[in-house]
Amino acid sequence: MNATIRVKLSLMMFLEFFIWGAWFVTLGTFLTVNLQANGLESAQVFSTQSFGAILAPFIIGLIADRYFHAERILGILHLIGAFLLYQLYQASDVSVFYPYVLGYMIGYMPTLALVNSVSFRQMADPEKEFSSIRVWGTIGWIIAGLVISYGFHWDSGDLLASGALKNTFLMAAVASLLLGVYSFTLPKTPPVAKASGKNNCISEILGLDALTLLKQRDFLIFFLSAILICIPLAFYYQNANPFLSDIGVPNPTGKMAIGQVSEAFFILLLPLFFSRFGFKWTILIGMLAWAVRYLLFAFGNAEDGSYLLIIGIALHGVCYDFFFVSGQIFTDAKAGEQYKSAAQGLVTLATYGVGMLIGFWVAGYITDLYQNGATEQPWQKIWIVPATIAALIFFLFALLFKEKKEPAIN
Repeated sequence: MNATIRVKLSLMMFLEFFIWGAWFVTLGTFLTVNLQANGLESAQVFSTQSFGAILAPFIIGLIADRYFHAERILGILHLIGAFLLYQLYQASDVSVFYPYVLGYMIGYMPTLALVNSVSFRQMADPEKEFSSIRVWGTIGWIIAGLVISYGFHWDSGDLLASGALKNTFLMAAVASLLLGVYSFTLPKTPPVAKASGKNNCISEILGLDALTLLKQRDFLIFFLSAILICIPLAFYYQNANPFLSDIGVPNPTGKMAIGQVSEAFFILLLPLFFSRFGFKWTILIGMLAWAVRYLLFAFGNAEDGSYLLIIGIALHGVCYDFFFVSGQIFTDAKAGEQYKSAAQGLVTLATYGVGMLIGFWVAGYITDLYQNGATEQPWQKIWIVPATIAALIFFLFALLFKEKKEPAIN
């Protein structure tokens, strides 16, 4: 891969995740402050991510893989996305906001696979080359948070109270427009299925061929745990930024970018943990980190307990890498050549589709339950719930999962 293509792909990744990070991190706060949404209304909006994840395989498998160049459909989706983001910028209440965000997420979630497809097709050795490209996506997400908090201060003080967070959608719309136009300059990536003569069926597209792996006890335990751990994960996505803003933490979005820095750091330590502790204990560390971070949120505050909040945010790398990235490696090792792609698709559909969908609604219900009730510390009670759920999953996984063979790590 020559230097020009490397730069093009890196900029593509930067913009792809800058767009997402520019509005999704602060979405919960925006819904509460700007649109006066309650917990269940916020859950409804956040659930659009899950609907997008569920429908994405159809868009990729039935349309992109068969009929169109990946870079062209990537451009079209981001141009449509720019229009929808602008409509979100103008929305005045949840009822107006919801159909646009649903349409946007149905269009955006497939682009996560498309940018990977465009990248992989240009690489002779993806295992060695992809990480140096993908890291620019993490940098894009981080920069978006820093711009919101330390550049424009939209998430703090008088600007937050005046509704300035709506500008995040305008910023994302501009970036989406840029990526939409830019995508047509990316290396040509013709449809794989058409070029190879493949005729994928629905079961292959959704990863249903990999259901046979559920006959294996260890994979079944992991699969169910992956769905369940998405419930506490949804609490973080939906409530972390509103929580930090509500208790008066300055520049909360910029501080949450620490989580992405942590993610980039801990992924480098993952092979070490695998070789020393094996899959079971690595993934248990990830589960335990979820419980610990929510306890830190429950007992931290914006003053003398702010260090607890920062530690909780910094644990994001352990939470995400040690469970989800470890799970991808474990799934790849268990599936074998026949089911590798199908198994990854099945786990993605189950977690970001089904698991997160359940999680967002649970988070919305719990948030309304405690914030609408007579309680002096609603956030503490709210965070105790996902901490308890994560702890229960930790103990059940430790008890039921029997590791037979460690996945190989290159």
